[in-house]
Amino acid sequence: MKEKRYSRNRSGNDIVSHGFLILVSVVSVFPLYYMIVSSTNTSVDVLKARLLPGGALLDNLKTLAATADFFTGLKNSLLVSLAGTLLAICITSLAGYAFEIYHDKGKDITMSVLMLSIMVPQAVTLIPMYLLFAKLNLLNSVTGYILPFVSSAFLIMLFRQNTRTFPYEIVEAARIDGLGEVEIFLKIFLPIMRPVFSTATIVAFMNIWNEYLWALIVMQSPGSKTLQIVLAGMTAGYTVDYGMMMLLALISTIPLALMFFCLQKSFTEGIAGSVKS
Repeated sequence: MKEKRYSRNRSGNDIVSHGFLILVSVVSVFPLYYMIVSSTNTSVDVLKARLLPGGALLDNLKTLAATADFFTGLKNSLLVSLAGTLLAICITSLAGYAFEIYHDKGKDITMSVLMLSIMVPQAVTLIPMYLLFAKLNLLNSVTGYILPFVSSAFLIMLFRQNTRTFPYEIVEAARIDGLGEVEIFLKIFLPIMRPVFSTATIVAFMNIWNEYLWALIVMQSPGSKTLQIVLAGMTAGYTVDYGMMMLLALISTIPLALMFFCLQKSFTEGIAGSVKS
């Protein structure tokens, strides 16, 4: 009797748990579904909250392609995201590696200061950064856009935490064999810690690609607009083509989705490694 009651209670709990997970999944996926469906509908259908696919996808695509700012924004977003991600990975991986391999109390204090910088809201630093970049003539430039992202405190912490799981004996053995510090980092550390680099790549690319506020301030000329600025500007006119706007929003999510699906296994391993350490 006890076993039957236990099995009934367990089956009842499973039903509740699965029902809750299904509900959360539907709520999470619905915005993406609505964006995809809306990109195939006309602006009128989007305002009517139509939930079924329409036949206006090609028309929306043609209208979007005729928009001069679209290709400019796409090119600028890809340029700043790829260049910024590459620089961010190079700088933060070296910093995180050095913080742990060449560990001392001074570096612990420096790391604590870096972690405190994460708590400072971005809006607080916008005016000082704008004035600084204006004096350095870095407005409307790729360099001015990506500089705030290349030394992310979060990525430095991520690399440092994962470096704690890296066997220090390998470093000592490599030094005995005559390898230099740069060779140890490139030939030994980088291949072993590949999941961490994948995780950092996704985080860095996502942060730079989705950035809006800093892009709005520093990229002011028409030729330097990113895709997020172009998307936000579509609501500034007298009439808004919501179908085309949803299509642009969908296109802007494709690079992030592709990168995550290609690197999701390594992303999970990298996050798990930083938590375990």
